[in-house]
Amino acid sequence: MQVSVETTQGLERKMTVAVPSEKVDSAVNARLQEAARDVKLNGFRKGKVPYKVIKSKFGAGVRQEVVGEMMSRSFYEAIDQESLKPAGQPSIEPKTLDEGQDLEFVATFQVYPEITLPDFSTIKAERLGAEISEADIDEMIETLRKQRQTWEVAERAAATEDMVNIDYLGRRDGEEFEGGSAQGTNLVLGSERMIPGFESGIEGKSAGDTFTLDLSFPQEYQNAELAGQEVAFEITLNSVSEQVMPVVDEEFYKSFGVEEGGNDAFREEVTNNMRRELKTASRNKLKNKIMDSLVDAVDAEIPDALVAGEIEQLRQQAMQQFGGGQNIDPNMLPDDLFKEQAARRVLLGLVLGEVIQQQELKADPGKVREAIEELASTYESPDEVINWYYGNQEQLATIESGVLEDQVFDYVIDQSSVTDKQIGYQEVIKPEPKATDEKADAESDA
Repeated sequence: MQVSVETTQGLERKMTVAVPSEKVDSAVNARLQEAARDVKLNGFRKGKVPYKVIKSKFGAGVRQEVVGEMMSRSFYEAIDQESLKPAGQPSIEPKTLDEGQDLEFVATFQVYPEITLPDFSTIKAERLGAEISEADIDEMIETLRKQRQTWEVAERAAATEDMVNIDYLGRRDGEEFEGGSAQGTNLVLGSERMIPGFESGIEGKSAGDTFTLDLSFPQEYQNAELAGQEVAFEITLNSVSEQVMPVVDEEFYKSFGVEEGGNDAFREEVTNNMRRELKTASRNKLKNKIMDSLVDAVDAEIPDALVAGEIEQLRQQAMQQFGGGQNIDPNMLPDDLFKEQAARRVLLGLVLGEVIQQQELKADPGKVREAIEELASTYESPDEVINWYYGNQEQLATIESGVLEDQVFDYVIDQSSVTDKQIGYQEVIKPEPKATDEKADAESDA
């Protein structure tokens, strides 16, 4: 097999492969002879059809099948021979396919880039920490109460934080518009689910009232046809319900798994959970900053095929967020919407992969065990869960991947210049304004 490789531009390679005709013809003949043992043709007994008849009848189809298989196999043999690492599937174009001539084809593909890792000591980041105060614990308990809240019908006018049940019908220039109506829908006033003025316009109204609100859609509204448009909503207020917060008592404690110890034990349980949340939030924010710094510090061309694959994953995730994506046309979410994020995720995966390769990192079995035990501790039968993970290679690989990712970042963080900063608990756990946590799938990319 003869192989020649040409660098066309950037990461693109054009590889020409020639397979001797004897090898192709031999494979075709072997396939025909194998078929001859089982083929049935009128006038011949099974297995007694002459080879010339078999070749005449099936030769062209068998040759096409064999050539396809041989091009695929030869491509992978050639890239192994040339020590190439394709990124994505190649485009294969045959040049000569005729019987008696060498099989020749051209494969065009991109290769993985060489990643030059930055000097990790130049990366600077802050590790946020906080002391959990009694006020923080009180606020968390209040949040837990809200999670257990119920609603009771209130015989009064609607106010902020009430839940109202309404029918509404929107019109623009006197005509109904798509998505502008609903029957019997619940809405918490002050949630800002609706356009400005809608929720505040319901405040002060009582069950049974029907009224009209003249409003305008924001200029930056996602539906371009409605952005900035003046509309009128006719609203019928069916009912008003107010929040009913649970009493913090023994039953409340038991609903969170605290059977004994009363208020002191409950506050201790809440505090322990807050400490875990604080640790996780602090670490994730540090990792996000490190990841952003890594991506910004590495200059590398990214294979188009990897970016395209990442764009498709992001598109599918976005469609799932829109109610599962059953009735959504994927073309509504163009590639440009995800391209920048996809490129950064791919580059991060390549950087992490390079760190793993250079440092010869592997998932620590002890840390894998710890991760599984921590997951299992939330179930009634931890031992059964642990055994299930170790008996399921796919699930075990997922845990190992997460542990390996943590080991990579531990290594980078240890090499980086990290300073500690104490701030408030709520500030640490508060989600960042713009999601930069790209660790999901980064390890699979690597």
